[in-house]
Amino acid sequence: MLALYHSTDLANHFLYGDIPMTTRLEQAFTEASKLPPKEQDALADWVLAELRSEKKWDKLFANSQEELSKLASEALAEHHRGQTQELNPDQL
Repeated sequence: MLALYHSTDLANHFLYGDIPMTTRLEQAFTEASKLPPKEQDALADWVLAELRSEKKWDKLFANSQEELSKLASEALAEHHRGQTQELNPDQL
């Protein structure tokens, strides 16, 4: 049997694994549901794009920790060797 979900339940399920919706977010969706259909769809497209983007950045940062650590170590080593100079924001 096919389970019927509210659209926000589907978004939570596919994007975040069934995390319960907060009261504040539920209020926002309730208010958004009063908008004309075109505006609802535009808002939904924007929210879903933002959620996908956030997940993408989280994944990119999670997968780059080793490289970032290596770059930080290299920068500190250059600093300890006297190969860096103080940055003056007024001279940028």
